[in-house]
Amino acid sequence: MKGFVLPLAAVLAALPSAPAHAEPTEDEAAPAAPAASLPDPVRAMIDAAIATGDEAKVKTVVELAKQTNPDNAEEIAAIHKQFRDRKAEEKRLAKEQQEEAIRTAGVFERWSGEGQIGAFQSSGNSDNVGVSAGLKLTREGLDWTHQLRGTFDYQRSNGTTTREKYFAAYEPRYDVQDGFFVYGLAQYERDRFQGFNGRYALSAGAGYDLVNRDGLKISVKAGPAYRRTELRDGTADDRLAGLIGADANWRISDWLTFTQSSNAVAETGSNATVFFDSSNTTLNLVSGLKAKVSNRVSTQFTYQLQYDSNPAPGAVTTDTLSRFTLVYGF
Repeated sequence: MKGFVLPLAAVLAALPSAPAHAEPTEDEAAPAAPAASLPDPVRAMIDAAIATGDEAKVKTVVELAKQTNPDNAEEIAAIHKQFRDRKAEEKRLAKEQQEEAIRTAGVFERWSGEGQIGAFQSSGNSDNVGVSAGLKLTREGLDWTHQLRGTFDYQRSNGTTTREKYFAAYEPRYDVQDGFFVYGLAQYERDRFQGFNGRYALSAGAGYDLVNRDGLKISVKAGPAYRRTELRDGTADDRLAGLIGADANWRISDWLTFTQSSNAVAETGSNATVFFDSSNTTLNLVSGLKAKVSNRVSTQFTYQLQYDSNPAPGAVTTDTLSRFTLVYGF
């Protein structure tokens, strides 16, 4: 028995002794304490911003929350991402619904426009003050835009008609890509004081949007044309021609005060069309300034210049017309 105890004691003595206070290894270190959850007042502030649906407001609140609660930045970012994803999905669905509504709309649906009536002062072939009326209709689709325009100017002085001018045009446009488009144009004019009972024009061609952003749009177009002019003496002239056109619309300001209770939006809208052939070149330039008094009512001043290089006998080359009208949008 004594012989057995002594060898066992020798074995135990040979074993390395464990340190009395061993430090834990890196693998054995205790896990870090989880970050504290987002404080209720901060969450309530973010939820209130999200309830408004205003993306800019939510972004501002989220940035402030991250700065004041850096330990909860990941949780705040996750909340913000959920909001952005939901808004993106809402926009996608809204866009799909709008495109479907446009795609399935009837021929007489989705038209907008404006009618106008007022007075004018003219110089050139007649110097008078008279009545002016106009109508403009527009239908915008996914790729197509249709526009109808018409104006009528009439004047009587001392029982005699001194001005009677009609104008109507239909212009479809198809957007191809990257600002390029193709167009068609059918146009009718009648102005016996300018020397013709009827002038008809057909044109088709291509154009490009030079500028197309909020507040400013400028486009140009060009193409071949066919024009027929019926003169007052009963003769008619048919010619192949060319067309060059330009359209511009510039929103100057978001508001403009005319009276103490009237806010308005001022816009300029202008278009220039040139028909040229070997016999007669005509220029029709219309520039205007429109002030929006209410959601539907505006006042508008336009200046129109019409030039004929080879006018009918008794007519002058340049005719101008100034209009001041009350416009109602619908």
